[in-house]
Amino acid sequence: MRPLRGLLLFKLGAWVGMMAAAAFARSAVRSHGDEESDELSLVAVFDGITLTSRARAFTGGSMLAWFGGIDVDLREVELGPDAQLSLYTLFGGINIKTPPDWRLDSELKAVAGGVDTRTSSQDPDAPLLNLKGTALLGGISVGAKARTKEAPPTADTSARDGGG
Repeated sequence: MRPLRGLLLFKLGAWVGMMAAAAFARSAVRSHGDEESDELSLVAVFDGITLTSRARAFTGGSMLAWFGGIDVDLREVELGPDAQLSLYTLFGGINIKTPPDWRLDSELKAVAGGVDTRTSSQDPDAPLLNLKGTALLGGISVGAKARTKEAPPTADTSARDGGG
């Protein structure tokens, strides 16, 4: 019984320590950048960030999701030369939507997590986005995803016809 109690106390201490470190990081490290910024520095700790960028010479930046999530849409961005994104997750997730004509050079790694990068362009002259980073017990998804059009509202004929 004693070894089990010791193991549980160790796990509890590790969990509390990680939560305290994340809370400290949340107050110490702030996000920078907005929809028009050519460089982003996004930090989501116990939080979520959603951003649609319209930068005219996007050079990249960094993103950290720690017990949080980041969702960035880059489909309206003009990519600058040597653009690079550094992406890191710890118990969090990052989702980045890119235009279908971009190429992605990925050096992303996953440790007990997942990484998904998709591009449809094989054109060597297509804009190139370099990706570096790690997903630790989290996930990173980067790539071209078709814009989803919202379905038009359907008329409820039962209400007009007296219910049936």
